Amino acid sequence: MSVTLTENAANRVREHLAARGQGQGLRFGVRKSGCSGYAYVVDLADEINADDHVFESHGVKVIVDDGSLTHVDGTEIDFRKEGLSESFQFHNPRVQDTCGCGESFNV
Repeated sequence: MSVTLTENAANRVREHLAARGQGQGLRFGVRKSGCSGYAYVVDLADEINADDHVFESHGVKVIVDDGSLTHVDGTEIDFRKEGLSESFQFHNPRVQDTCGCGESFNV
């Protein structure tokens, strides 16, 4: 089981952590949402809980709660900047369907 960051994503997380002056890494998970079932939740983590799973990519920790792991296992997180638009992108091999607007997915 794993969740990985591309080098671009790891650099972006590192920049955010440095700007805040604190943090353990990137917290990544899911919540029930939208017409397809789940949406990704991305935040900076200040602590690691006992039931969290911790993966490391390019020197940055990715922290996933136990309940989300089955939905995001195998996901690669990338960061893309195109013109004025920038965002994290998720390449999740478990996704079977997405909603039309792209905000939610089903596994």
